[in-house]
Amino acid sequence: MTEHEFRTACAENGILLDDAQMQQFRTYTDLLIEWNRKMNLTAITDPEQIWEKHYLDSILPFAGLDIHTLADVGTGAGFPGIPVKITWPQIRVTLVEPLKKRCRFLEAVKEALHLEDLEICPERAEEFAAGNRDAFDAVCSRAVARLSILLELTAPLAKPGGLVIALKGPGAAAELRSAAPALEALHLKLLKETDTSLSAGERVNLYFEKQGPTPADYPRNFGQIKKHPLEDTTWQK
Repeated sequence: MTEHEFRTACAENGILLDDAQMQQFRTYTDLLIEWNRKMNLTAITDPEQIWEKHYLDSILPFAGLDIHTLADVGTGAGFPGIPVKITWPQIRVTLVEPLKKRCRFLEAVKEALHLEDLEICPERAEEFAAGNRDAFDAVCSRAVARLSILLELTAPLAKPGGLVIALKGPGAAAELRSAAPALEALHLKLLKETDTSLSAGERVNLYFEKQGPTPADYPRNFGQIKKHPLEDTTWQK
């Protein structure tokens, strides 16, 4: 996908990008490729793939949402949080990323793109949740963990009535069935599923509403979460 095709695809979905925003995306691309030579940020380094697989894939799930604050958990090289911030600069975005070397890259992007109201937090999600419960209109994550694990890490951050958004791939349906105990324990309700599949492959976005405060027991430490996920596998038998 060329940058022109990216801009056209955005417009077809009601997302209008001006020339300054397109320049921010170009600068982001240059930094991503440059820093990727020094550290593992992404396996996708061809610019035409970046426009589709990183930028468009990050933006489409947020089209039409009315949110003012967003936390992106396990953001890595900034996906989806930075493309969302470029596209909707009025949203206050917090990027949660435990690897400090990636946070240095994110700080460089923030400075080069002159992004305001963008916070970068070098913490694990469960640690970040300790001081930021019920703080965000929406919490999202892309390609971080199985859904049952992901929901425990993200749900505590969302306000009651807020959204938890999981950007998933072709295994979304199976993960959703397994995550039924997590939905019950974390007071989440599935609102909708959307398919924004690209030429790169299937993308299913799951939107959950947080229907009440997350019980104080969650999130547990990551060792417990990973060893004993809030998951049901009986449907597979």
